[in-house]
Amino acid sequence: MENDINLGDVIQTRKPHPCGSDIWTVIRTGADIKIKCQGCGRIVMLDRAVFLKRRKKVIQAAVPPDAAREEQSEHAD
Repeated sequence: MENDINLGDVIQTRKPHPCGSDIWTVIRTGADIKIKCQGCGRIVMLDRAVFLKRRKKVIQAAVPPDAAREEQSEHAD
């Protein structure tokens, strides 16, 4: 599994949150990763290493900012 984490990625964790959902959205990246539960809306901040260990898979990858800029510049021509 790749270690690329992008803002807006929808991920699945290995264990479910107490609300029952195991689907989260990445809302901040950096040294720490902030994720938001899709079930109850709880926001949790994790160290990058802990996040990578708890992540099971990426359900929906967000478009990286660089790729979005390239698409916009291609459509502008």
